[in-house]
Amino acid sequence: MPRYAFTIEFDGRPYVGWQRQHSDPSVQAALERAIRTITGEEVTVHAAGRTDAGVHALAMRAHADIAMALPAFRMMEALNAKLRPDPVAVIGCALVPEDWHARFSCTERRYIYRIINRRAPLTFERGLIWQVKPPLDEDAMQAAADMLLGRHDFTTFRSAHCQSASPVKTLDRLDVERNGDAISIRAQARSFLHHQVRSMVGCLKMVGEGKWRVEDMKAALDAADRHALGFNAPPDGLYFVGASYPGEQTIAP
Repeated sequence: MPRYAFTIEFDGRPYVGWQRQHSDPSVQAALERAIRTITGEEVTVHAAGRTDAGVHALAMRAHADIAMALPAFRMMEALNAKLRPDPVAVIGCALVPEDWHARFSCTERRYIYRIINRRAPLTFERGLIWQVKPPLDEDAMQAAADMLLGRHDFTTFRSAHCQSASPVKTLDRLDVERNGDAISIRAQARSFLHHQVRSMVGCLKMVGEGKWRVEDMKAALDAADRHALGFNAPPDGLYFVGASYPGEQTIAP
């Protein structure tokens, strides 16, 4: 049966997240409904990651096995026609081998968390970026971010509802970059715990405001205790921006 790999962009605001729910709207359900409308088939769309309610994606990777054999471009065009007016778009589609899996073949996942650091209210990007009004020290935030790099027990930065078998993860990148009022925090790892990026960003914000010292970030990590968490950032500014697979060229945003 043909296996289609998708690259998907979506605005997460109307959805409870990626994963299909019984009654609430999800990105997965929107895609599966579009496929059913085109083919009449009940399929499951598997993704590289499960985003939370309100979290966005610029390039989520996913796949589905669909018996109706269409050229990849035609499948993409048909899906986009049926997804309207949902804020979901298939921006890439390819036929892949049967052993290619969006989740289990993935070797790296990348996120960006976007902050706007200003007092003036948001206009165009309300709900698409986190507004922080007090001035943030991005150099202190980077110094604190460096404390989290490498292989650690990230229990402090893990949701109580996380289903991962282990809290131990290896964080390969956590960069804080400022461009005017805009601050971008880029995170990269093979895999992340539920809420890990949002929890790390929330604590970085506390360091940037001067409410935490750089050393407090290390203490929170070493505590391996959710009660040591300073703050969980809202979903508004979080974007899944890329996933890497063997044999594919990685294009980092």
